[in-house]
Amino acid sequence: MHALMTPPLAMHPYAPVMALILMVILMVVVIMILAHVIGPKRHGRVKDSTYESGVPIIGDARRRFNVKFYIIAMLFLLFDVEVVFLWPWALLFRDAAVDPAASPVVAAGYDKGFLLIEMVVFFAILLVGYAYAWRKGVFRWA
Repeated sequence: MHALMTPPLAMHPYAPVMALILMVILMVVVIMILAHVIGPKRHGRVKDSTYESGVPIIGDARRRFNVKFYIIAMLFLLFDVEVVFLWPWALLFRDAAVDPAASPVVAAGYDKGFLLIEMVVFFAILLVGYAYAWRKGVFRWA
């Protein structure tokens, strides 16, 4: 009897995610087929040669790079990921500050003061990491 009471078009919570994945797979297949059908048919030594932004390749692609390039890339990722954690916090903080009664964080027993202290600690840890990198000379390119 319970099955009769559920709406006929009830959607599973992950249905939109699955629809997105299926659309991406379909789009990839269509683009690959179109590239094969519409793409160039002539091949040759010059046409199939590798180039980088229209410039012929100079040297070996497996040469060693200075480790500072990798350190800067890792620092970029570290501070870029910071924004990923900052966005949900900002939304929860706004909800706790504007409408505490409807906020799930306030319902769990925390208030906007706790959220603010939490973010101050987060930024303090990031600042310590930034100061450490600065002190180690990561940002000096001489």
